[in-house]
Amino acid sequence: MNIPSNPPLEDELGDVLEKAMHRAGLTDESLAVRTGVRAGRILDAIDYRSDLTTDELRLLAAALGLNEVGLCALGTGRYPQAEIGVLPFCVWPLRMAHGIGVANAYLVGECGSDRAVLFDSGAGLGALEAVWPHSVRRLDAVFLTHVEPEHAGGLCEVVARFAVQAAFVPRGAEAPCGRPVGEGETKVFGPLEITAYTTPGHAAAHNCYVVRAPAAKTGARLLVSGDLVFAGSAGGGYFSHEQLQTNLRRVLHAVPANTVIAPGHGPLTTVENELRYNPFLV
Repeated sequence: MNIPSNPPLEDELGDVLEKAMHRAGLTDESLAVRTGVRAGRILDAIDYRSDLTTDELRLLAAALGLNEVGLCALGTGRYPQAEIGVLPFCVWPLRMAHGIGVANAYLVGECGSDRAVLFDSGAGLGALEAVWPHSVRRLDAVFLTHVEPEHAGGLCEVVARFAVQAAFVPRGAEAPCGRPVGEGETKVFGPLEITAYTTPGHAAAHNCYVVRAPAAKTGARLLVSGDLVFAGSAGGGYFSHEQLQTNLRRVLHAVPANTVIAPGHGPLTTVENELRYNPFLV
């Protein structure tokens, strides 16, 4: 398995609180009334100036339906980083600048081979080429988690550049170079078996993909999660908060606990770590 060092968490305490408030339909004032935590202190946390106490974080977690342990860990700067286990294939995270943060694409392939499968196409062909590993020269397929500029940029250019025969997108997504793929559909490329999960919530058309190597006797699976789940957070429910939450629980309970999560932003994590600590999983 070939995995470079991980970047910082995608979301800080303020991001998680803001997402949770939107999900609950609460303002800073209404949350203050529910919890007794002053609105100004809540707003300071959202603006990344938090000095909330553990007791205040517990009150906020209860009012927002969040995992108390995870929120307190995040709020005190001690969110646990997962120990990534052995995978039966190589993974190359392709990290590209996006705003003040980073968006991830991933190459997955048999170690020692020059072939791989690409998950998301990043901000475009140029951004991809700047972080592309020299050892990968051919693409068997491309899978998009969802169609947003930082995840699907330049899909057609990538398809043309590598003469890709198969590019897959979530059913309902508008992507001229991709074929639709949805819940339960499985594609096989060499030793890799890739199964789609339909996971609307962040976007109306959004997929996660589970990658496994059926012939391998050992090694974990990989969950390419797009913007469904991050280490320590979840994607914004821009299409549906309710559906995002439902799919978040459904997918993470559908795979083994040692499954490695490759999210659209932030560091790699594991299903076990997020089920235990992620603020949005209670």
